[in-house]
Amino acid sequence: MLLTRDEMTFDFAGAKLDPDRDRELLEWMFNQFLYGEVTGIQVGHWLYDAPDLEAAKFLARQSLEEMQHVDNFLRIMTMLGCRPKPAHAAVRFLATGMMGSSWAEHVALEMAQGEGFVLQAFYAVIDTLDHKPSVDILRRAVKQEERHVEFGEQQTAKVIEGKGWLRRRLLGLSLVSMWGVRRLARYMESRLPKDHAVMKYLPAFLEHANVCAELRLRRIGVLDRPLGEISAGKRTLLVAEAYGGKLLGGLLSLVTLPLRVLPFWPKKKRLTDTYLRDAHITGFALPAGGLPDEAQPQEP
Repeated sequence: MLLTRDEMTFDFAGAKLDPDRDRELLEWMFNQFLYGEVTGIQVGHWLYDAPDLEAAKFLARQSLEEMQHVDNFLRIMTMLGCRPKPAHAAVRFLATGMMGSSWAEHVALEMAQGEGFVLQAFYAVIDTLDHKPSVDILRRAVKQEERHVEFGEQQTAKVIEGKGWLRRRLLGLSLVSMWGVRRLARYMESRLPKDHAVMKYLPAFLEHANVCAELRLRRIGVLDRPLGEISAGKRTLLVAEAYGGKLLGGLLSLVTLPLRVLPFWPKKKRLTDTYLRDAHITGFALPAGGLPDEAQPQEP
């Protein structure tokens, strides 16, 4: 990856999350992770658009890993006595609302940036959760997330080479993604306990996540200078240009797409809409005797 574990790690000063005392908080946190892993169904869309066999094989493997991660979080939540509940709107926006409309947007926004943010959150839970069985599961899963981020970084660097217009579009969309992280930070700051040993660091942690996102954009080549050197007006223009291009492409596509995809036409509900009612979620239970070795996530 273009950023190291040390660069992405936030210092919580040794503070820990207690499985009993913090059960309600952990339930909220792990439900955000659970939703994010369910959005792994989107990998199937990009498998169809893979530019070469190497990318297609990677995505095929990733789709299995994402579904494995769904079970990982169900195991953790069951061990901790947490129930599946809806994810926060900002998380749904970042994981589903920001789904790309092109291969370039997918690898840059969803894999390099989006999975990069998830990876930092995994690191944070590993460093703070005082529950070894859950942390052991996450330590295995994090190796897969690191591969996903690295793939996104490499593919983004390939697609933007010699394409200044595409770099600008991806930067504009990335600014919106970073705004979504700040919105999530504001929610946490207003709703979560400010005197909690770990939670008091959350706004600063999410700001650190945006710092890492900016650094990743610079190392990939999407951003050629610190964001602080780009005026607010220029940033607004970058966002407008990015979404203007997406809007124009969407309007042109309406000429040839069938009626069922028009905005007013009823849409098919995806698993991201229905997963909380899915029998696999509602009926999930650990095997008798806890979590045997064979049930632990294995490194492929």
